[in-house]
Amino acid sequence: MGYSEEGGSHEKYNPDVEADVEAVSPGTLSSVDEAGNGKLHSKLKGRHMQMIAIGGSIGAGLFVGSGGALNSGGPASLVIDFIITGIMLLVTVNALGELAYPHNTGHTSINVGVWITIFLVLIFFINVFGVRGYGEVEFILGVIKVIAIIGFILLGVIIDCGGVPTDHRGYIGAHYWHEPGAFRNGFKGFCSVFVTASFAFGGTELVGLAAAEAANPRKTVPKATKQVFWRISLFYVISLFLLGLIVPSDNPNLSQASGGNTRYSPFVLSFQLAGIKSLPSIFNAVITLSVISVANSCTFAATRTIQALCSKGMGPKWGAKIDKHGRPYIALIFTLSFGFLAYINEAKQGGQIFTWLLSLSGLSNFFTWGSICLAHIRFRRAWKRAGRTTDDLPFAAMFGVYGSWIGLFLNILCLIAQFYVALFPIGGSPDAQAFFEAYLAAPIVIAFFVGYKLYYKQWWIGVRTSEMKVDEGRRELDIDAFRAELDAERAEKATWPWWKRTWDFWM
Repeated sequence: MGYSEEGGSHEKYNPDVEADVEAVSPGTLSSVDEAGNGKLHSKLKGRHMQMIAIGGSIGAGLFVGSGGALNSGGPASLVIDFIITGIMLLVTVNALGELAYPHNTGHTSINVGVWITIFLVLIFFINVFGVRGYGEVEFILGVIKVIAIIGFILLGVIIDCGGVPTDHRGYIGAHYWHEPGAFRNGFKGFCSVFVTASFAFGGTELVGLAAAEAANPRKTVPKATKQVFWRISLFYVISLFLLGLIVPSDNPNLSQASGGNTRYSPFVLSFQLAGIKSLPSIFNAVITLSVISVANSCTFAATRTIQALCSKGMGPKWGAKIDKHGRPYIALIFTLSFGFLAYINEAKQGGQIFTWLLSLSGLSNFFTWGSICLAHIRFRRAWKRAGRTTDDLPFAAMFGVYGSWIGLFLNILCLIAQFYVALFPIGGSPDAQAFFEAYLAAPIVIAFFVGYKLYYKQWWIGVRTSEMKVDEGRRELDIDAFRAELDAERAEKATWPWWKRTWDFWM
């Protein structure tokens, strides 16, 4: 149920109601009910949302891809680019947090086909249990990844200070920042790290997508959104800074660190260089689990996105169907069927084919994050036009609309940087194949956008501000009661001491 200016439904809003609240996107409510189907279930608790925010998408992008980035850009470029991308994500996820609540929207001796089959079966069974299965699996795997990262940070400090008896290098300090150097391959190397950073951060926006199935989004979404700051600073910046201190950027194994080559992970390599015998195998297992986690998150994101698009008339209506257990089963079957493309790796030219498949999504994160920032800017304009202020928002982005402008600018800047590297690759001359392998996603996105506009004969960009329905799909039913509750909550926080207000702002 939701409030709309036309409907005028007034029921008492209760923010503590969790399991009984049913959340659907604005378009899902009408289309699904008319079809007589079920609804998305609101079963994600606070611990699920926080773990999705903190460790939901930590995977091969960080554990493996960072090695190639370290090799091409050097330790300084690695840290600086991840900080820039992190700032971009911080303002983007804050904008998404504001938008999400009002509108709920291995082992080489085993054939690769065996691993593909195991992964596909696991992902299938996890998603059979619906959103609760997704939440529980992400919570457990997220805890494992968080413990692994914290453990690496502690051990990294010990290795750098020469505290490992088996490490013949002794005290390392910042030696590798001087030899082979803080930067590699000049400005091209610096620009090349941005794509790796986008892959590593990809999935951060799942907090907003999961809000539609959160039991109590007013409490959990803001808290989960704020956790992004700690994820960026602790799990990415600090761990990668230490990585650059204890692993030389000119190590030949780093150039092979990409995709599923877990044995070339810079994290695994750091243990091997220190002469630690057991940890490389343990961390390989953690990386394997993180890949399952990312695949699970991507399946969740894809199914919910497809279902929402179909419910809004941007796809076949049958794609919006949801069963009585809250699973968008048509979208789930459609999404999982793409998993069979992984068997391409069994072919002789499988690696080359898979590279082209990856190139289709290589820049997708930048387009997604830029769209979120632009949507937030436009939403604030429509919100103001409707006579509302930020006091009417359950959660206002920490950095306001200015943060979204900064995020949009940084996304455009990253696309320009990647265009430069794609056109003039490191160690090579301009080449058409290399360019499209790195930048194919851009013309694909533009083609879909232009094609959509031509098909529906929409000759304007975006949605007109006058046509935006800012109250459609809201969970709270009595706006006046909800505003009174927000005012009372803010008045109480105003009496808190400065340290408690600061804690609440960041946590």
